[in-house]
Amino acid sequence: MYLPFYGLAEKPFSITPDPRYLYLSGRHAEALAHLVYGIDEAGGFIQLTGEVGTGKTTIIRSLLARAPKNAEIALILNPRMNAAEFMLTLCEELGILVNDDAEGSVKELIDILNRYLLRAHAEGRRVVLVVDEAQNLEPELLEQVRLLTNLETETQKLLQIILIGQPELRDLLARNDLRQLAQRITGRYHLDPLSRSEAIAYVKHRLRIAGATADIFTNGALRELYRTSGGVPRLLNIISDRALLGGYADDRHLINGPVVRRAAGEVFGRRVTPGWLPWTLGAASLLLVASAAALTWRLLHTSAPPAQPLIVAAPPAPVVAAPALVAPPAPPPPKPTLTELLHAQAANTDIDGAYWRLFGLWNARYVAGSEDACTQALRQGLECVAQHGSLEQLRGYNRPVILDLMEGGAAHHVVLARLDTKEASLLLGETAQSVPLEDLQRLWQGDYILLWKPQELDTRALSLGMRGANVRTLRARLQRWQGQTPDPTGGSEYYDEPLQSLVREFQNQSGLKVDGVAGVQTQMLLDGALAQPGTPRLVTPSGGG
Repeated sequence: MYLPFYGLAEKPFSITPDPRYLYLSGRHAEALAHLVYGIDEAGGFIQLTGEVGTGKTTIIRSLLARAPKNAEIALILNPRMNAAEFMLTLCEELGILVNDDAEGSVKELIDILNRYLLRAHAEGRRVVLVVDEAQNLEPELLEQVRLLTNLETETQKLLQIILIGQPELRDLLARNDLRQLAQRITGRYHLDPLSRSEAIAYVKHRLRIAGATADIFTNGALRELYRTSGGVPRLLNIISDRALLGGYADDRHLINGPVVRRAAGEVFGRRVTPGWLPWTLGAASLLLVASAAALTWRLLHTSAPPAQPLIVAAPPAPVVAAPALVAPPAPPPPKPTLTELLHAQAANTDIDGAYWRLFGLWNARYVAGSEDACTQALRQGLECVAQHGSLEQLRGYNRPVILDLMEGGAAHHVVLARLDTKEASLLLGETAQSVPLEDLQRLWQGDYILLWKPQELDTRALSLGMRGANVRTLRARLQRWQGQTPDPTGGSEYYDEPLQSLVREFQNQSGLKVDGVAGVQTQMLLDGALAQPGTPRLVTPSGGG
């Protein structure tokens, strides 16, 4: 209807997914990078959560388009089913033929799936299960899904599982009866709404793809689109579409703020007031109170005072100096709480600002709006890791991290730069702020992003029988960890049993699973234990070195 009026070739804000309109914000690109990385890493679960309309479906479609060639992905969109139906759907998604007599037997279906996975592993193929709307999984079915991760060879899990759902999924997996599954989650990522700049770029991107050659929304309209939608892409689409229709009805070729507010009111079924109105009403109320107080004061003080009788003053008495009174010093103002700091620095706790500060600690450069953060890190010799853990684990890694803090329903991304026994130092804005650990743990749910610089760019898991320069580096670093002097000739490049014993000893003392395989976790902890002066460290060693 309104397309010719605005010079558009097609509707720019249709909520039907279209690859041509794909817009990956920094947060979306980062989430996608973690999912693609998870496909390459064997075993366990990856969890992606986000509010309704934040772009989880977009991430899934992007994942299907960008998955490695050796990956087979089974996608289950509606997991409201029993265990047998779920297993049968999984087999159908993978193209596995199932006899009629096996369709109702969970055991037979698992046996069929296991044979298929073993064959895929032998052929070098990775099999990935993606479950959308995973918050709808029944606990009993989730337990069955957990058991699928028991399908493995001696060295590798055969099935990688990605759970995608609304924030309720986090609450579901926090249940005590599902703790075994929660312990197998190797990566957690939460998808936030778009920032203001991202929301504006998103709207302009879709208009440009639809054929717009000039601006259709004023700057004020774009600000209102972000304010009324909260940065949720689905709401941005719906409100923008309704605003274009309203502008067409009003014969407006340029959409302004009032048109957007009217469109948002139609979408939400209530009147949407301008963003400045509450502030104006508040200021008017304060002005009224001040005016009333001034008038009262004038009424009380304008009447002339009654005449006083004339009194002849007596000669002044000699002045005796009183002993000087020293006023006690004023108590120092109380330190602001972490909640107060986050409110005061809300404009500085976006993910791009946090990345910029974390990269800066490594003397690296981060550019918002370009490649995703992990790709930028890799280009500068840094590894990017997003995980879920505890403060004690962070002490072991001994590297600054980005923490996701939740306060009042809002997400804040801050850099944890120092960690002491009772306080943590957070980079907020231009300064570092010390906060008690109990305050930090109250707002932190365990998600973090860490940068580290491996000695070798190849950080794949190393195990018995492997060869290479990274094996030699691992041996030398473990010898340093033991206090030994590494072999000046460089040592052997062969992963032998003595090296495996060294790895086991380190894993045992570091609280890791003792398997003798130097995976990414082992390499990261070893890097933290050997952190050199001049590199960013989370824990200051005793002696201040």
